[in-house]
Amino acid sequence: MVADKHDRGRSRGKPQQIADEIRSMIVSGELGEGDSLGREPELVERFGVSRPSLREALRLLEADGLITVVRGVHGGVIVHRPDQRMTARTGSLLLRSRNVSLADVFEARTLLEPLAARTIAARRHRRTAIAELRALVVREEEVIDDPERFAVANARFHERLVSLGGNRTLAIVIEMLNEIVVRSVMAVSDADDVVGSLATRRRGLRSQRRLLELLEAGDPAAEDHWRTHMAVVGRVMLGQEAARVVDLLVRDA
Repeated sequence: MVADKHDRGRSRGKPQQIADEIRSMIVSGELGEGDSLGREPELVERFGVSRPSLREALRLLEADGLITVVRGVHGGVIVHRPDQRMTARTGSLLLRSRNVSLADVFEARTLLEPLAARTIAARRHRRTAIAELRALVVREEEVIDDPERFAVANARFHERLVSLGGNRTLAIVIEMLNEIVVRSVMAVSDADDVVGSLATRRRGLRSQRRLLELLEAGDPAAEDHWRTHMAVVGRVMLGQEAARVVDLLVRDA
């Protein structure tokens, strides 16, 4: 009986081992977005396991959002790289369970982004960062008449501002927070509610260009300017939804 329990334990552990191996290949970059792992018979042979063990391993990975199992004659296992949509899905569930409001999530952005602005302004070699941000503002100007495309371009500016601040962990956090706020608001409204009217978008771009001027001059006022900017953006974006508890639909994340 002890041996039977031991065998069952090893059997239960095999799917986790397979899942860990595949997960490692995805995270390390050995497998990229859209790559095919192969079909079930091939994977059974490759890993030397039974079909039930393989299917359990794939179920674990699919639950993590790292693969999609496509059924049918032309099916197979398709790889997905971790991104902000994945972290947003997990983060939103935790925030919702604790009754966190959208205003609270946006406030976190308002605390973090000005710090990135201060860091860039204080950096001696900041021209490359400013040039990249300026190119992103140009992109926003190009799509300013299209609310949905503008929302994407605008989110990219905010994310890169933090990334160029130099802290990669904060950059990932900002990506997640952006995804949660934008998708949560758009779930109950439309793109115009997220990015405001055309006049509002133009004012926002003037504020971004002012930020770039302050960054270029190395002016510490860049931090306060961006804090004020973010407060205004929060009022425009959230509106009556500010008090609503985070509720990012899992199926859309």
